[in-house]
Amino acid sequence: AASGPGFHDTARMTPHGLPAARDEATAFATTHPDIEVVEYLLADTNGVIRGKWGPLKGLDKAYEGGIPLPYSTFGFDVWGREVEATGLHIETGDKDGMCFAVPGTLVPVPWAARPSAQVLMRMAEPDGTPFFVDPRTVLEGVLAQFAARGLTPVVAFELEFYLLDPNHEAGPATVTHDALGPDRPQMYSIAELAAHEPLFAEITAAARAQGLPIDTFISEAGPGQFEVNLLHRADAIRAADDALMLLRMISGCAAKHGTPATFMAKPFAGWPGNGMHMHVSLLDRDGRNIFADADAGERKLGHAVAGCLETMSEALALFINTFNGYRRLAPNSYAPTCACWAGDNRSVAVRVPVAKPEARRLEHRISGADAHPHLALAGVLAGMLHGLDHERTPPPPIEGSAYDNPDAGPRMTDDMAVAIDHFASSEIMAKALGAEFRRIFAELKKAERVVFAEHVTRLEHETYL
Repeated sequence: AASGPGFHDTARMTPHGLPAARDEATAFATTHPDIEVVEYLLADTNGVIRGKWGPLKGLDKAYEGGIPLPYSTFGFDVWGREVEATGLHIETGDKDGMCFAVPGTLVPVPWAARPSAQVLMRMAEPDGTPFFVDPRTVLEGVLAQFAARGLTPVVAFELEFYLLDPNHEAGPATVTHDALGPDRPQMYSIAELAAHEPLFAEITAAARAQGLPIDTFISEAGPGQFEVNLLHRADAIRAADDALMLLRMISGCAAKHGTPATFMAKPFAGWPGNGMHMHVSLLDRDGRNIFADADAGERKLGHAVAGCLETMSEALALFINTFNGYRRLAPNSYAPTCACWAGDNRSVAVRVPVAKPEARRLEHRISGADAHPHLALAGVLAGMLHGLDHERTPPPPIEGSAYDNPDAGPRMTDDMAVAIDHFASSEIMAKALGAEFRRIFAELKKAERVVFAEHVTRLEHETYL
């Protein structure tokens, strides 16, 4: 199979395992002898967690010989069905790749009903080459291009979610105290956090057990909606891993407490959607933030911002990778609708938060909370790299609400088909992520969109049947 750009600069896996990894497995088994099941987790191209369960005694295989799963795992649609147009299925013999544990991700699962552990996996080809469609490999390819320029991205994720009434159609979970008002959003309310204190306490404890760097929780703009922030990491792969595992951890803890969580981008028409915000700064070889300098730093930050804006439509399918996600792009919805930027302004797609020079960064605000963290981040970094390499100049920053500004810049499409077409024809995305990955991802999204286009909704039945 083909590989992505910068790919051979990444660590090669071999059929004999990853360096020094056996010690991690041995130490974990010694410390947690009561573990009954290990969950081997492989995030597919849609961000859906797939994999296998196995006993603790078989843990060494995940680090040494590898655990087989078909390459076609990365050719499934969101429902787990084979998309033949990807070319990853029976026409190839549906061969197995070998999946290896990602060092540092073997952790207990505190919310599980029985003693359990989990470990993230990544896929390799027989010669140890990381499989080019694996989103981890795609992101590594982009990071290798930064490394070649002496740059290291520092990344943090923010994720929004709703707590649901167990009867999902009833809407968000009601708080345990009486709240007044028509919609009861209670934005930034401490009382809203306190109403779900047992759940947030369990999430915090689980994060500690799994090494996830949770920073803060906040009550958001929708009733029953919350945001959780993760601390910055100078390891972008690990930061994306944190986001992926945070989704799973919050969902597991919330289900245990009887208030299921959803990261669906637009679960309710009348309330704000769920976003995934990414904060990114860049360190040079000496560990200094290249955006910190008052002159050169601001110029480089402008290049990075401009690159993100110029590639926004081409990478939109990565940021909004679900049919539902395009419903979130509505005016006054707390989601950006135009490819524009500003300083401290939450109506824009790229925001530059107020920060000390050493923390100077951009915040990319377009992604839905159900986007694949590794691929969404790859799209942001690809845009930044484009802007830096070509020294692009951003348009003037937006003053006031971008929703009401006719000069706010190109409006982002709310049509999934258009976004897919822009991605599929993007030479910038092909260069950054790999042309063959670009093709496969586009085919997956086309297949998903066709299903939704052919589906007759309940509202149509209620109206016309």
